[in-house]
Amino acid sequence: MPIIAPSILASDFANLQKEAEMINQSQADWFHIDVMDGVFVPNISFGIPVTEAIKKHAKKPLDVHLMIVNPEKYIEDFAKAGADLITVHWEACPHIHRTLAQIKEAGCKAGIVLNPATPVAVLKDIIQDCDMVLLMSVNPGFGGQKFIENTYQKVKDLKSLIAEKNTETLIEIDGGVNLSTGAKLVEAGADALVAGSFVFNHENPIQIISELKSL
Repeated sequence: MPIIAPSILASDFANLQKEAEMINQSQADWFHIDVMDGVFVPNISFGIPVTEAIKKHAKKPLDVHLMIVNPEKYIEDFAKAGADLITVHWEACPHIHRTLAQIKEAGCKAGIVLNPATPVAVLKDIIQDCDMVLLMSVNPGFGGQKFIENTYQKVKDLKSLIAEKNTETLIEIDGGVNLSTGAKLVEAGADALVAGSFVFNHENPIQIISELKSL
């Protein structure tokens, strides 16, 4: 059964407490929080105050995805705001080893995110330091995009690298996840699925989360 992490980015921001309570009541495992700065990605989402607000109501871990430049400047702040797991983009971190160490020193699990065009091979010398790798299956910064089919092969390649290096790194996928793509991703070796609009735009989000969980 995959880990299910509904993306708060797709929720109703005017009713964050209600949305958080829905996730608490559902079979979801994590809250996925997309932080965008308008620089690394075109859009701006939310930051530390909203993360703190969600933490007050969340009864499940916060999976914080930093789509920002210079993430090392904000790691301690997000850890204090309640993050349990922080992922940073390989493309945004020239000193990725040091950034992962910084996340762990702040008391969080640490992960790397790869954009669709970034090959899994870049992780060869760092995978042993990752608690998780998040593969973007759409280009980051916009919700509701079409799933990139090459992601299935990337999951298999990453699974092989994890086995080769004998680590316990989790594989998470973000973008275009629904029941069809989700089933194929789990079959390819994914451990965690992020779902945004597919969950929050459904008339029964709790039921959809349950269906994703049973993939």
